[in-house]
Amino acid sequence: MRNLEIEEIEKLKQLNRVKMLATLVLVACFCVMVIAKLLEATYPAFGVVAAFAEAATIGGIADWYAVVALFKRPLNLPFPHTAIIPNNQHRIADNLGLFIENNFLARDPVEAKLREVDFAGEMSRWLSSRERSESLAKFVVRLVPQVLHSIDEQGVVHFAARRVTGQIAKTDVAPLLGDVLQAFTTDGRHQKLLDDVIRALHRFLNDEETYAIVREKVKRELPVLANVLGADSVILNRILHAASELLDEIKDDKSHPLRAEFEEFLIEYIKRTRRTKAFAEQVEKAKQLILARPELETAAEQLWDSLKEYVVKDAQSEDSVLAARMADLFVDVGQSLAEEPALRRDINEGMVIVLSNVISEQRGNISAYVAEQVKGWDIRQLLTLIEVNVGRDLQFIRFNGMVIGGCVGVVLFAAEHLILS
Repeated sequence: MRNLEIEEIEKLKQLNRVKMLATLVLVACFCVMVIAKLLEATYPAFGVVAAFAEAATIGGIADWYAVVALFKRPLNLPFPHTAIIPNNQHRIADNLGLFIENNFLARDPVEAKLREVDFAGEMSRWLSSRERSESLAKFVVRLVPQVLHSIDEQGVVHFAARRVTGQIAKTDVAPLLGDVLQAFTTDGRHQKLLDDVIRALHRFLNDEETYAIVREKVKRELPVLANVLGADSVILNRILHAASELLDEIKDDKSHPLRAEFEEFLIEYIKRTRRTKAFAEQVEKAKQLILARPELETAAEQLWDSLKEYVVKDAQSEDSVLAARMADLFVDVGQSLAEEPALRRDINEGMVIVLSNVISEQRGNISAYVAEQVKGWDIRQLLTLIEVNVGRDLQFIRFNGMVIGGCVGVVLFAAEHLILS
């Protein structure tokens, strides 16, 4: 049990003051009764006062007994059915748990209360704050190295490799490859590829090593006399010059006939490969050969090690790229939620279903937990807490008992005189 808070200490002081006042009023009623009884023989009018004071005293004592009996034995005497709360702590605990389970944790009121909460809206406002998203991203990124170090690396790598290779093995790659080639030509990327090939050929033809190799081959094909006269250099220069000029023309002229021929050839080749079984069989054989290679597992391990090293190093950096990208993602999610009412409704409905299911499944455990907590409380401190919070109202019962008792006493006094007179 916890210590009393400042507010509860103040309530306890007020309770003690009310107790003292109620006791003084009871004593005053008793004193008035005694005085009125003594004066009644001389002054009959004091009979009414005596009747009121006597009944008020009896009512005050009875209500004092009733209030005290809730918490302890009045005057420490063994009256039956007293000290009700201490003697029934376990039963009260069980009943309180059942009451909470049946009235507060029932599915309908829980769902009704949960529907009042805009979970998605709160999530959106929280994530839309750049500062909060950055803090969350940094926290998540700091956990990544610990997670990576704690998992079974070999098991993860082998599992991932088996899953990926198994999925690829089940996939018919040929149509995908055909679609990729089709998209490649549709976007005009094949012309860019041709430009790259032309530039590569141009560099190759103007390379000194290439020139020397080609010149050596030309020498071997020409007569000795032609080589002596330097014909090899002249012929080679003419060939390379003509080839370079042709490549430059193709590169600069986007409507060059060779480009059209290249495009026609590529499109026709793609169509032919997509509708022939031989192409699909060749692709499937190549795929199976690649998947059967033992180097794939080694490559997966190397890829995992590289990825792990990068992530750990980045997570430990002050300007982590992962944290920055993750913060951007969180902010984007928060802003997107604010602009998607349908998505917010779905999230809220999902949260209501999930939380209500959890509460519904655990309501028995929650009830048992509440009951066990109440059973384990220090009964003296529990009584103090109850008195602090409701004791002041209970003391006013004593005041009411004295007033009502006194009024009833006057009525009975009047009735007695009317009957006897």
